[in-house]
Amino acid sequence: MVVPAHNEAEFVGEVITTIPEFVDRIFVIDDCSSDATWERIQRVAERVNASPNVAKADGGQVRPRVVPHRHETNEGVGGAIKTGYEFAVEEGLDVVAVMNGDGQMDPDILDEIVEPVVSGRADYSKGNRLYSAEHYRGMSRWRFTGNAILTFTTKIASGYWKMTDPQNGYTAISREALEALDIDDLYDDYGFLNDLIVKLNVHGFRIADVEMRAVYGDEESGIEYSSFVPKLSKLLLVRFLWRLKARYLVTDFHPLVFLYGLGPLGVVAGLASIGWAALDGGLTVLSAQIGILVVLFSCFVTVVAMAMDVEHDDAMERNPRF
Repeated sequence: MVVPAHNEAEFVGEVITTIPEFVDRIFVIDDCSSDATWERIQRVAERVNASPNVAKADGGQVRPRVVPHRHETNEGVGGAIKTGYEFAVEEGLDVVAVMNGDGQMDPDILDEIVEPVVSGRADYSKGNRLYSAEHYRGMSRWRFTGNAILTFTTKIASGYWKMTDPQNGYTAISREALEALDIDDLYDDYGFLNDLIVKLNVHGFRIADVEMRAVYGDEESGIEYSSFVPKLSKLLLVRFLWRLKARYLVTDFHPLVFLYGLGPLGVVAGLASIGWAALDGGLTVLSAQIGILVVLFSCFVTVVAMAMDVEHDDAMERNPRF
């Protein structure tokens, strides 16, 4: 289990103590907090590790269940999770879950989050708060709208078209997936989850959604949307192009890569021709009709490319209801 935390002194202690007993190791990563988070983690870790129920290593030697680690510089939520993943790979753990230190993730459903990976039905599973109105009722309209937009753009970038709620950090991943990924190369900040999903697709790993209820309390989001949106948009575009190259040009060939290029290019060309003619004073009914037809045909080509993409990657996704 990896627990990333940044300025979560009020919540991280309860998060650690409520993690189910079937979790053998808990790597709590303090991402250079400026409040009392690190002190709180140390106190709780000492108390938990002193319990007679801590796991024992080979030879009967006591092995601490909670392993605290502190970053000397702030590396972002992705950087904190990456550190925990590296610890887990070093110890050869079979399944590694992530539960943020802000108290938004219900420990009582951890078994449901890890079950698809433990059973071998998926290599990566995550929570899905958008499955139904009942589940996202606790989410503000602003959060819901933003998450819906990110879901659509991440579907396009990653190729996992049935996946929903990509920003959900309640996850589980297999050792095989972690060993195949270049953990150091993953994005450090809030786009970490989106980046991870794209790279899982390129490696051919199966993912699964697990429905869960949205839970929000007194915690505050650390996302600065003025910088987050442009950075994530750029990341998704770059990763989308990289996925097309890696999956449909380098390791295999599929004509959809050309359709993906032709569609947007045609839309731009059609709109540009109409705009240019209008500015130049030469816009006629015929030229406008031709431009509109080019745009509509290009949109159709893009939809065809998406349909091919959906069909190609269908086997790597699992129905969210098990």
